[in-house]
Amino acid sequence: QVQLVESGGGLVQAGGSLRLSCAASGRTFSTYSMAWFRQAPGKEREFVAAISWIGSTTNYADSVKGRFTISRDNAKNTVYLQMNSLDPDTTAVYYCAAEPDNYNTYANTDSYNYWGQGSQDTVPS
Repeated sequence: QVQLVESGGGLVQAGGSLRLSCAASGRTFSTYSMAWFRQAPGKEREFVAAISWIGSTTNYADSVKGRFTISRDNAKNTVYLQMNSLDPDTTAVYYCAAEPDNYNTYANTDSYNYWGQGSQDTVPS
């Protein structure tokens, strides 16, 4: 079992930055890949970024490339999402997810076995 707890969300003005954290507990953190997803009001949950178990591979949704950075610190059992140049379209609940069935399915919500509770990020228009 893996437990995930997100933190770092909040209200930020357009053009600002936020860093989300997701602390994991349970199984050895360095043995599984991690990802971030988001869900805006009235929309389906969508992939944002993923990182392999040792951090050597990262993948991003086209909409966040160049603005968001996913990273992990296996010594702290934590994955991060640095979000820069935020705009109202990035307003959503952000979820971290752990242990995809296969890293090749990193963008598929159905692939993940564990989810955090979500962190609300709001960028007013």
